[in-house]
Amino acid sequence: MNGIAADARNADSAANACGTVEVTNVDDTTAGVAGSRQAAAPERKVVNLALQGGGSHGAFTWGVLDRLLEEERLTFEGVTATSAGAVNAVVLADGLAAGGRKAARNALRIYWQKVSALASRGIFRPSPFDKANPDYGLEHSPGYLFMESMTYFASPYQMNPFNYNPLKDLLAEAINFERVRRQQVVKLFICATSVQTAKVKVFAGKELDVAHVLASTCLPLMMHAVEVDGEYFWDGSYAGNPAIFPLVYECEASDIIMVHITPAERPGVPTASPSIMNRMQEIAFNTALIREMRTIAYLNRLVDAGRTDGPRRLLIHVIEAEDLIRKLSWSSRLNGDWDFLMHLHEMGRARANDWLAANFDRIGVESTVDLQTKYF
Repeated sequence: MNGIAADARNADSAANACGTVEVTNVDDTTAGVAGSRQAAAPERKVVNLALQGGGSHGAFTWGVLDRLLEEERLTFEGVTATSAGAVNAVVLADGLAAGGRKAARNALRIYWQKVSALASRGIFRPSPFDKANPDYGLEHSPGYLFMESMTYFASPYQMNPFNYNPLKDLLAEAINFERVRRQQVVKLFICATSVQTAKVKVFAGKELDVAHVLASTCLPLMMHAVEVDGEYFWDGSYAGNPAIFPLVYECEASDIIMVHITPAERPGVPTASPSIMNRMQEIAFNTALIREMRTIAYLNRLVDAGRTDGPRRLLIHVIEAEDLIRKLSWSSRLNGDWDFLMHLHEMGRARANDWLAANFDRIGVESTVDLQTKYF
């Protein structure tokens, strides 16, 4: 898998190479036989997952995964993920390797509990006014207001010269990276952005360590760039949120379930400086994904028209949080309050449950999102 990371292909060229993958039927429909009476076992379907970043909003993805793990008819082949999505993906793989679905659900809950405990001692603690605010922002948090103002005048290299990053210790404590590297339950692809080349870098599961996950989560106005093998990285969302091409190159399953939490659409034009910066980031975090999805839509049309015998048809599904996230303050991405995280978790579970009820039978048959409408 090192070849994926070593190549550091950008999202456009990678997506355009989708046609190199052979057609593979991955639906696993089995029937149990008991003497003369055959009882059909539950239909099991294999999917890939694509998990976006979004800071604390990643708790929504935790809720989605929590519900998907309950669904015995569903199995995962590969997971591509960025930033908070990358952390969820690695914790998921660690839990699955340690003890299956139940252990994975427990590992995710423990991780997010640790996030909340860390946040309760950190500078971004919400004030009582913030906790009463339905948009869960931090606009009344003294620590947040101080740090927000300082980012206009000083870089993290000046404000944090010794590069203290509490997330580093949290990841090392919560995740058994040796087990993650050894596990063969699910294929992992963790995305980061090269500071010096602007290309997406995809780290495969067999090479993952704390530094690789930190690289995927590195917000450049808050953290030092993360060095991995002599190269420096920022948050993967800039170049792939997440990158889809690893699921095309390295996996056989045709179905991709994406958990979309970074709003691509936001009505109106921002006029205040913070809202302008927030919208700039949302656009940057969606651009590469939109381009890849357009390429997938084009290749699917070629397959449908019989004009190519190379690629398989990719079936895209989206569990959506855009409408929910748009109602939240942009600063809520830094809010680690447990009540807020549980609110996001429950919304994620509910959205996943509704999606499964409406669309499970369509997995392996057709896309449940209109790519032309959503990404063009």
